[in-house]
Amino acid sequence: MFDLEKLVRPNILKLSPYSSARDEFMGQASIYLDANENPYGNLNRYPDPYQRELKQLLSERNKIATDRIFIGNGSDEIIDLLFRLFAQPGINKALTFSPTYGMYRVSAEINDVELIEIPLDENFQIDLNATLPFLDDSNVKLIFICSPNNPTGNLLRNSEIEGIINRFNGIVLIDEAYIDFADAQSWNKRLSEFPNLIVTQTFSKARGLAAARLGIAYSNSEIISLLNKLKPPYNVSSLNQQAGIESLKNESEVNEQIQRITSERTRLLKELSALALVQRIYPTDANFILLEMENANDVYLKLTQKGIVVRNRSKIIPNTLRISIGTENENNLLLTELNQL
Repeated sequence: MFDLEKLVRPNILKLSPYSSARDEFMGQASIYLDANENPYGNLNRYPDPYQRELKQLLSERNKIATDRIFIGNGSDEIIDLLFRLFAQPGINKALTFSPTYGMYRVSAEINDVELIEIPLDENFQIDLNATLPFLDDSNVKLIFICSPNNPTGNLLRNSEIEGIINRFNGIVLIDEAYIDFADAQSWNKRLSEFPNLIVTQTFSKARGLAAARLGIAYSNSEIISLLNKLKPPYNVSSLNQQAGIESLKNESEVNEQIQRITSERTRLLKELSALALVQRIYPTDANFILLEMENANDVYLKLTQKGIVVRNRSKIIPNTLRISIGTENENNLLLTELNQL
């Protein structure tokens, strides 16, 4: 039986969150003299601490109630808050599957939490048999699953993910930063089935708002309430909230860009497969492609000398480069340089 209260750190349960001026008055007024703000300027007022307009638009788009939505200063803030919410430093553990997004380890180390990394199999899928023994460890409080995975690009199979969620009595986070580029339904459609599930998404990738730092967490209202209790009072600026609002009001442009990116991905996969120096192209459901190449370090260096920067992932997966999908012109320049190597 899932018991959320038993998972939360005792000091967090006792915590009295900071009450801001915008917590105590949430209506509309003509004169605000309650928050020690400068009365002059266009950015002189504190932002909505609960991002109500942004959440309402997300709620309408995804058919998920606003009390099941949390907005973070990027998904990285959400990851860090989960460590602080559920994992006692030096005692509890978290688990993930490698290779994967590096911030899970960084946040674990910042919070003094041991991170167990179970290698993905040769197809970059979860080995459920290797995972099951860890699910009964009462000190493991958090599991992080990135799907589509970074840096490999592939979706992880639903059967293994569901097996973990059903078996594990702790919190499972599914990181869907790249879900808009995949032909798959988000796990946020299944929140009602799993009280221990958190699904994160972002405005950084498909919506092109990496500079705005807008991360989203979907979960049950109890977990969202705890995240609101723990977060800084004004964690997302008014400028960033407005950028997210404008993006959600302009879905046609976002969808057009997604289509162009996926179309370019298909073209790049075809063109790259014809290059002799490319030894393997890994399947991708994201807006990037992972390549195994001859002398990846040399290729990386030669591309940078031409002003083209890709990501060298050779320290994680031998002889690999990760290439983000650019514009048609950027991709053409990349292919031209690779053909000349």
